[in-house]
Amino acid sequence: MSATFVGMPAFPAAAHEAVADTTLRGNLRHATHTIRAKRAAAVAEVSDWAQLREAGRRIKDHTLRHLDRYLVQVEEAVTAAGGTVHWAADAEEANRIVTGLVKATGESEVVKVKSMATQEIGLNEALEAEGIRAYETDLAELIVQLGKDRPSHILVPAIHRNRAEIRDIFRSEMSQWGRPAPEGLTDAPAELAEAARLHLREKFLRAKVGISGANFVVAETGTLVVVESEGNGRMCLTLPETLISVVGIEKVVPTWRDLEVFLQTLPRSSTAERMNPYTSMWTGTRDEDGPSAFHLVLLDNGRTDTLADEVGRQALRCIRCSACLNVCPVYERTGGHAYGSVYPGPIGAILSPQLRGTASEIDASLPYASSLCGACYEVCPVAIDIPEVLVHLRERVAQGGEATRQGNKVVLKPARGHAAERAAMRAVRWAFSHPGALRGGQRLASRTRRLHPRTLPGPGRAWTGTRDLPPVPAEPFRDWWQRTHGG
Repeated sequence: MSATFVGMPAFPAAAHEAVADTTLRGNLRHATHTIRAKRAAAVAEVSDWAQLREAGRRIKDHTLRHLDRYLVQVEEAVTAAGGTVHWAADAEEANRIVTGLVKATGESEVVKVKSMATQEIGLNEALEAEGIRAYETDLAELIVQLGKDRPSHILVPAIHRNRAEIRDIFRSEMSQWGRPAPEGLTDAPAELAEAARLHLREKFLRAKVGISGANFVVAETGTLVVVESEGNGRMCLTLPETLISVVGIEKVVPTWRDLEVFLQTLPRSSTAERMNPYTSMWTGTRDEDGPSAFHLVLLDNGRTDTLADEVGRQALRCIRCSACLNVCPVYERTGGHAYGSVYPGPIGAILSPQLRGTASEIDASLPYASSLCGACYEVCPVAIDIPEVLVHLRERVAQGGEATRQGNKVVLKPARGHAAERAAMRAVRWAFSHPGALRGGQRLASRTRRLHPRTLPGPGRAWTGTRDLPPVPAEPFRDWWQRTHGG
């Protein structure tokens, strides 16, 4: 996975800074509570929501178990429909493929559909290094790009910005990227949307190359699916002469009938709509209709290693609805930037450390960026047990191991990190295995209890910063039992 965000401080340090930003917290609280309430109402309309959720889980699990077969089927179907399939093992290879395809057209600019996969691999930066300018066309992504910012939410990348901030960004930056903002632009939503529409229109009409991701790929026909609310994505998918789609290998679904399930659950879980205003589907190329050249880049970038982990692989079910972010008390207070990844929130806390590994400080800290309240699991439309995976990854980090694949098994490779915790657990294990030593230690602790501090020194201070150590009883339980029960 791209290291674009790696190098940030660990989550606790980044979160501490974010929590101190009262404007950020206000923006997040208002936005997440609004989306959360609307989603709950939309889901309540569906009497068989639990059955749809279970169906989505089973479809995803079945596909992941047979992913090798379905990926070959995708390649055959796309090729038969006039497209070209490329395989990318990592971010570097994917960027090399895409930049090569763009350069082969002779163009120096592209328009982009909102895509988590292209953000994951740092495609915009790779294109820029080759003299190619990429224009984001999703409204929220446009705000992030103009503001020289980073996305902070899966569905609403600019959720951390309020209307006044967006107005100021448009006024100061639009002219550097194309058509300037209208004179006297206010922060009224309609005016901001119109300014973006006018700014983007000339890019849609001029661009010869479009780049997208996909929400789903239907294996039986090689059809790609993008769902959106604005229609800008459809402009990118239909107007350019060349279309390049970068898609994670986990986005495959076997059949159209399977797709039906997700077209019911995704809109309600993400935008709280009964259906998306724009659902675009395309299969290869067709004469005089849409792009004349279509390229599908199938991206691994850590997904195969994740698939090999029997507990962690359920993260690959994710359909990027962002429902888990909107109910997470940690995300609501820290925002997405503290996670150091394009995948923030609860899903990012389990997905990023698996795609990137846990060698970096930020990735090793992400499994701990949760209160384990379970709200994320309750709202997930494909029933990803995020708390279970968080605990699983915490165990991996605490053991000091980074997961590596050997054949069909995932093993822990010895690594540095959490040495004090490992040493403490070994000491506890030894003590519990030696009753005499345990009894002696308990008696010593009771007799010296008046000398015990209320907080721990060194790294332990973080744990006792908001809580006191539990008091040691005046008498160990075993001694009390022997004294009162005589044996």
